[in-house]
Amino acid sequence: MKVFYNTPEFKSDLPVVLTPGTFDGVHLGHQTILNRLNQAAQERQATSVVMTYHPHPRYVLFPKENNLKLLQTLDEKIHRLEKSNIDALLIIPFTREFSQKSSAQFIQEILVDTLAVKHIIIGYDHQFGQDRKGGLAELQSASPTFGFTVEEIPAQEIDNSHISSTRIRKALANGEVELANTLLGYPYELGGIVVHGDHRGRLLGFPTANVKPENETKLIPATGVYAVEAQFLDQTWPGMLNIGFKPTFGGKAMTIEVHLFNFNLDLYDQFLRIRFFKRIRAEQKFDGLDALVKQLEKDQQTALRYFGIN
Repeated sequence: MKVFYNTPEFKSDLPVVLTPGTFDGVHLGHQTILNRLNQAAQERQATSVVMTYHPHPRYVLFPKENNLKLLQTLDEKIHRLEKSNIDALLIIPFTREFSQKSSAQFIQEILVDTLAVKHIIIGYDHQFGQDRKGGLAELQSASPTFGFTVEEIPAQEIDNSHISSTRIRKALANGEVELANTLLGYPYELGGIVVHGDHRGRLLGFPTANVKPENETKLIPATGVYAVEAQFLDQTWPGMLNIGFKPTFGGKAMTIEVHLFNFNLDLYDQFLRIRFFKRIRAEQKFDGLDALVKQLEKDQQTALRYFGIN
């Protein structure tokens, strides 16, 4: 997959079949669109292209509303899109100026003049252009004039509920990582650098790595204890992870601490990629250290059983 970071960089010797969107999460609904994109490109002997935007449009259009957290960093999105076997990814810098393009300008200047698109595939709810006034109807109206064709992918559903990035974000915010993973089609991930903590875990018999997320826009699942896997370099270890405020110790700042089973390497300043599989329990305050340790032992057994480890 070739990655282009702006429209002037884009080149293709073949006709272009394109799908636009933010693609946060590259979830199962997105993957259906991407599969159709590849199929349509093969049918037309064309280049399959995903066009996305960075930063997320909401950060530019509503800078004072910083409550949106994303399912992926840009690097994670690129990595996940690469797995879909598309030919090219075009990342358009989303600016105030770009947001002011009308839907007609977007079609003429970007899709036609710059990319020479021959076929466009969009999701059922995709909108574009100034104030998001462009959509399927505008593309269909413009297609005879500019010589491209348009195809809409209908809503994709699981258990009669639409798959959407918003629904996945809500599931993670509620600690429902198994539902989120079902909708994503893969385990939710969080990457970060291991930093120094208060070292209480080691004293309790459960040494932990304190993880500082790599990007402040990344969504952190709900507080609680989770069964996870952590990837360090080329190896993966199962473990359990706590997201919370350490109420037993009167903590005020949220921390992310992972205890890896049968692991004794130094991880300080190293990058970990964590995959979430199951929420074991909510965060809770204990009466003392003995009660906390007993619960940690139960949590460990739960996580070990989940991974099938005796």
